[in-house]
Amino acid sequence: MMPYYYYWDPTYILVLIGVVISLVASSCVKSTYRKYERAFSRSGMTGREVAERILRMNGVQGVTVHRVAGELTDHYDPRNQTVNLSEVVFDSTSVAAIGVAAHECGHVLQHETGYVPLKIRGALVPVANFGSQISWPLILIGLLINGDWSMLLINLGIILFSAAVLFQLVTLPVEFNASGRAVEILESSGMLVGDELKATKKVLTAAAMTYVAGAATAMLQLLRILIIAAGRRRDD
Repeated sequence: MMPYYYYWDPTYILVLIGVVISLVASSCVKSTYRKYERAFSRSGMTGREVAERILRMNGVQGVTVHRVAGELTDHYDPRNQTVNLSEVVFDSTSVAAIGVAAHECGHVLQHETGYVPLKIRGALVPVANFGSQISWPLILIGLLINGDWSMLLINLGIILFSAAVLFQLVTLPVEFNASGRAVEILESSGMLVGDELKATKKVLTAAAMTYVAGAATAMLQLLRILIIAAGRRRDD
């Protein structure tokens, strides 16, 4: 008899749950950003100006601010020391854009102060990338063949995928901490005040939920793999 996962795999429900979680989180961050990108700050500072001011205030040298294509493609690249702001953030004076720019500078400050979770995440990047690419092929090959190699390949795939899941989990404190730093700086410097600050917090919270969704989806995938592996062991 062929194992159940060849014709019907009930663990697909975990995949669907992950997809729904990711779609909801993505929709939430986009709708929240669009709502507050029309709320312009009293300071009139653009995302670029805010980023540059935060870097100057904290004595950061050698880090430059650049415009990048796309929507919400903002990121800090420690390899070439650049804060990269998307087109909707770079020249915008909205409280949403300012929050995003400050968040990316939060990552710069993490790098400058040697924030431990950021170091751990950086060390996990090559392992996580390799694991996410090769884990499923190994697992699928293990499911399709018989013999001693079968469970060996499946278990190796599980270990590699676990590294990708760990990366997602370590990302959570990194992102929440960067947002916390951003809000603190914006408030203490007076770049945002009152309702502006509340609006920015909502934007950053919505953005953080996409990372929570990513971690939850990865954990559901790992659970699915473990269930499939357990089913294969029973069949053997």
